[in-house]
Formats: sequence, C-alpha cells, structure tokens
Amino acid sequence: MQEAAVLRNLRAAPAWRLLAADLAAPIAALLKAHLLGKERKLPASVLVERLGRDLERLRAEGWELPQPASAYLADWLSFGWLERSYAGGGEEEYELTTAAIQAIRFLQGLAAQRAVATESRLNVVIQQLVQLAEQTETDPEARVERLLRERERIDAEIAAIRAGHIETLPDERALERLREVFGLADELISDFRRVRDELRGLNRELRERIVDSEGSRGEVLEAVFAGVDLIADSDAGRSFRTFWRLLTDPREGAELESALDALMARPFVAGLERSERRWLLGLTRLLLERGGEVHEVMQHFARGLKQFVQSQAYREQRRMTRLVKAAQRRALQHKDRIRPYQSIGTDLQLTGATCRSLAQFRLYDPSLDHVDAGIPAAEAAEISLEGIGELVAHSEIDFRTLEAHVDSLLEEREQVSIAEVLEVYPAEQGLGSIVGYLALGGRCGVRSEASDHISWRGLDGAERAARIPRIYFVRDDGSDGEA
Repeated sequence: MQEAAVLRNLRAAPAWRLLAADLAAPIAALLKAHLLGKERKLPASVLVERLGRDLERLRAEGWELPQPASAYLADWLSFGWLERSYAGGGEEEYELTTAAIQAIRFLQGLAAQRAVATESRLNVVIQQLVQLAEQTETDPEARVERLLRERERIDAEIAAIRAGHIETLPDERALERLREVFGLADELISDFRRVRDELRGLNRELRERIVDSEGSRGEVLEAVFAGVDLIADSDAGRSFRTFWRLLTDPREGAELESALDALMARPFVAGLERSERRWLLGLTRLLLERGGEVHEVMQHFARGLKQFVQSQAYREQRRMTRLVKAAQRRALQHKDRIRPYQSIGTDLQLTGATCRSLAQFRLYDPSLDHVDAGIPAAEAAEISLEGIGELVAHSEIDFRTLEAHVDSLLEEREQVSIAEVLEVYPAEQGLGSIVGYLALGGRCGVRSEASDHISWRGLDGAERAARIPRIYFVRDDGSDGEA
C-alpha cells in the first residue's frame, strides 16, 4: 500500500523518532518546559544550566539520565529536535524545530481531558460552512434575500433586548468556547514556525536553481532581475502577507483588544487558571511577536536573494559547482583502476577544520588546581540548647542507656557534668548521644555560665569536637540516686 510506504518514511522523521524514543517522556517534558513556554529561544549557556538542574531532579526521581546537559543538547540537535543559530552576543541560541513542536503538541493532545465533540467546535464548523456558502454565492437575488433575513433577525434581537430579554451563555459553555479559542490560537502561533521553515526551504531551493541553471539567464534569474519578489510571491509568502496585513490593521487590532478587555471583565473568566488568564491578556502581543519574527525572516530572505543575484555571487557558486562535478566525473572514470586504499603518491592538505559548537568548550581555570599547603584546624562548633528539641524529635536516641550512665556516676558522686559522663562512657551513637545528654540536661540538669570542650567518634569513624554549655546532673537524695 502507498500509505504504508508514506508512514514508513515518516517513521524516520524527527517527530516520530521523538515519540518513539526510550526517554521520550523526560525529553519531551524538558523541551516543553524550557523552549515551548514563555521563552522560545535560549542562549546555550542558559539552556545548559537549566537543563542541568532539571536533570539532577529527574535522576533523583529514578530516571536513568547519565549524560551531562551539553551532551544531550548535541544529541537532540543531531536528531532534528533542536535548531542552533548565531544571533550575536558571543554564543549560539537554541530553539525547537517544527517536528519537535508537532510531537510535543501531539502528546499534549493525548494528555488533555477534552470531550470528543463539543458544542463550541460544532459551532465553529457550522459558522465556517455558512460563511463559505454565503461568500461564494454568485446569484445577486440570493445574496440580497439572505441579507434581508439577517436584517430581520437583527431587528428582532434589538427589539427583544429593548424589551429586557437578554440571553447570555451559561458560564460552563462560555468557558468551553474560550478554551476552544485557546487551542485555535495556540495552533495558529505554532503555524508561524511552520511558515518560517517553508520560507527557509524556498530560499534554499531558489538559490540552488540559480546555481544549477545553465546559461547566463534562468527562470529565477529573469524574475529577480525583473524586480519580482519571489519569496513574498510564493504560496507561503502570500498567505502570510495576507495574515500579517490583517494582524497589523489598526481597526482589527482595536476590535481584538476591545473584545479581550470585555472578556476579562466577565464573571466566568474567574473559572480560568491564572496562567490561562495571563496568556489571554498577552495574546495580541504574542501574535505580533511571532508574526513579526516571520515577517523579518521573509524580508531578510528576499533582500538576501536579490543581493545574491545583483552582486554576481551566484557566478562564483556556479564555477565551484562545475569544478566539483568535473572532479566527480574524473573520479568515476578512475574508480575501476584505483582502489580507495591504494596509494597514488600524492599528499593532500586539508583545506578546512572540523567545526564544533562554542558551547562545548570550557575555559581552563588554573586556580582550580591550586591547593593550599596548610589546612588549619577548625574551631569547635557551638551547640545551643535551643536547637536540641527539633533534633530530638527527628532522631532515635537511646535515652534509657544515657539515663543509666548518669545514674551510675551519681551513685559515686554528688554531681557530674556531661563532659565527665562522656569521659567514662563514650558517645556510642555519635552526635546522637551528645544531643541526648543535652536534652536530659535541659529537663533535669543545672546549667552554669561556663562551657566544656568535648569530642566523640562519629558513626563513620571520624573524630569530631564541639563546645557545649556546662550542665550538671545533681544527685537527688530523696530518690534512689537517679538524676
């Protein structure tokens, strides 16, 4: 089947490869979070830093993501999910390709909880069909008759409103229609990127046709020399030019702004999420920004194509193409006599160098290898009684053993300090034992103004020291010697 062959080709396309990737879930989530939100293009250093933080979080959640952020960026670039451009400022910028956006939108559609058929979607279909039938009608009488019916309907609606009968949409239906508008507007914004890719492909195709055409003049050359703007007159260019004219029309822009202001004042808008309200408020600006990017690209390609022809640069490109083709023909003539691994006694110097991204290089900092000869001993840390309560609440301290150690020493002495207890009974739980003694002292000990220097061996075997307030446990003669 022909359809199977088409799908087989799509299977190798970047969009399908993203959906079929083993780590499609975290990859799509990372691309969407950083390059499909408010920001659509990021410098390499910023993107690497943000991806690094998110990769650490994903690894903590159990995802197997062994490579660093820069390596993943290089992979995604080679797979056709990212595009790299140089816009000045000393480093490259990354943005999503159209294929990656399509794949992420597809996943968003799968995750969205929306009914298969809604009233708002049906209403859009009916209105578009009715409008198309009206605008393609060639019979004057039929069009006049339709306008008369429309006038009667409008007059009846005006009379009903003046009589106090005003019908409004219920809040749930209004929210449904508004979210349908969100979906349409979001697809429209994504279409800008697709138009830009079409213009880029058209620009490359026209340049190739100019270079490959034989003779002094070709079809494309004739059009450019005649002053025809082939980029703007293409199907994509005409479609976008009509849209751009509508978007930048002052009257249409004022109507759109007025409608948005009126909607934001409606009570049902409170049912939207904060991000949806913010997106709605910035819709006009977002459309102008995305459309302006495409308009600038179209103008740039048009000027570049004219300059390419008028500066006669295409002649040099033609000469290089002829030389390459001549070399290929000569290589084919000798392919049966000379094997690729056979020495021909000629050394060729490389005329170029391997290009790598600037973002892959890291400047060497000699100070990172500098090590101070002497390491001074740190002073003992101060442990206060105020933080003991929280430490005790989150620990499992053997208070029964600690109380037994104190009682054992109070049978021989009138009083004993925490430092003296630790001299006889070392801290078996490390810092936990120290915290436990301080907690006991806070409940039934006597604190003095002095402090003690204590040390203990942690559970990891390392020696540690601290300075604690001097607390005494005093023998209670009325009891059996317990603190």
